[in-house]
Parts: sequence; C-alpha cells; structure tokens
Amino acid sequence: MWGLLDFYRSAMKQSMLTQFQYRAANYFYMIGMIAEPIIYLSVWSVVATAQGGTVAGYDAGAFAAYYIVWTLVRNMNIVFTPYGWEERIRSGELSGLLLRPLHPLHYDIAFFAGWKVVVIVLWLPIAAILAWLFQPVLAPTWLEVAVFAVAIWGAFLIRMMFLWLLGLISFWTTRVAAIYELFFSVELFLSGRIAPLALFPDWVQALADWFPFRWTFGFPIEALIGQLSPMALITGLAIQACWILVGLGLVMIVWQRALRRYTAVGN
Repeated sequence: MWGLLDFYRSAMKQSMLTQFQYRAANYFYMIGMIAEPIIYLSVWSVVATAQGGTVAGYDAGAFAAYYIVWTLVRNMNIVFTPYGWEERIRSGELSGLLLRPLHPLHYDIAFFAGWKVVVIVLWLPIAAILAWLFQPVLAPTWLEVAVFAVAIWGAFLIRMMFLWLLGLISFWTTRVAAIYELFFSVELFLSGRIAPLALFPDWVQALADWFPFRWTFGFPIEALIGQLSPMALITGLAIQACWILVGLGLVMIVWQRALRRYTAVGN
C-alpha cells in the first residue's frame, strides 16, 4: 500500500511538472471551453428574465454561479477518452503498458489527477474574470466548500472508471464510435451539463438519480452554489463513493475478459 501511495505521489508530481511546462497550451484549451457555458448562461438568463426573473429557483445571478462553477467541474471531468483505447490497441502501446508492474488504470488516474491540480490553479484567474463579467450570486458555507472540494475529485474518479469501462469495448469491436456517442448524448441530458437538473421535468430528475452522470457534474456544482441541504450534501458524497466502487468493480471484471481477447499489433 505504501509503495502504491509513493507511486501516486511521484506520478502526480511528474504530471504536474509536465503540465506546468505547457501552461499556455492548457490555458488556451480551458479558454476554448468557456464558449459552451457562456452560451448556456446567456440563453437561460434571457429565459429567466422572460419568466419574471427566475426559473425553477434560478435567477440571473444563480445561473452565473452555476455556469462559472461548471467550467471547473467540466475540466475536472476530462479523463482518458474511450477513443484513446482504439489508438492504444492499434499502435501496440497497450503491449508496453501490460509489461509495467501496476495495472494501467493506476497510470491513467495518477497522470490525470496530477493534471487536475494544474487545472485548478489555472482556473482561478479565469473564474475571477468570469465573476467580474457576470456577477454571480455565490455565498457557500464552509460545509458546502468542503463537500465541493471532495465532490470534484469524486466526480473525476467516477468518470474515469466509466469512460475506462466504455473504452474496453474496443477489445470486442473496432467500430465503437456510435456507442460512445450514445453514451455522451445520454450524459449530456442527465448530468446537468446543458442546464441545472431542476429545470427538467420531475421524471428526468428522478431518472438522473439512478445514473452516475448527475454525480459527476450536477451534484458538485449544486453543492457549491447552495442548492442542497446538509443531508443531501452528505448523501451525495456517499452516492459518489458507491459509484466509484461500482465502476471499479466493473472495470476489474471486464478488464480480465478483455485481456483474453487482446492480440498485440503495431510497430
């Protein structure tokens, strides 16, 4: 266990140093992602104004808070893409990963976790500029801040597990783009990415509770902007922990079966 912790510490440090070397590229990448939430914010702010100032409890300031926090949560949700598995298998890179002493999942978690530390640091000035432009209403309690700090990492791990699991489909077929797109389309509507889930019909909100998507996106945002009770905050963290364990268990099961089908290719 201590050796594994030492590996994570060293691997994350290496990833952080690497990403800080490319901080300009990271900044442009993060800035490029701002267009999406600004569009959502503009649309829903207009809707709120047309509805008398609020929609489902959200006014212009609440929408601004939601979508500014959205930018950090969205960047935390970027993990190893399922499309990367096609390249790993096709190029033979996976063969090298299998020769390493640890499960490949550890390398991906450590690399992206180190990157997320850099993302958080780089996000702070971006958030300050967005707050100056859009005037969000945000006054979290210490409990909400603490839950959010844990929840963004829980969201990162849940999404890592399930996209890793999705990527393992590549061991059975080389045409997986349609499956990936279907997954991402469902995630788009059930996660709170397009809009707060409170704006959706009750049956959509109830359905979202039974999938991991809400707990990777909507829950961390709602935790910080004050949309959840203390009990809901603690319950949300517990649900995140359950989804992490479920995802990890599924990855371990499917990984063993996938390896039986693997044939090394590439240079």
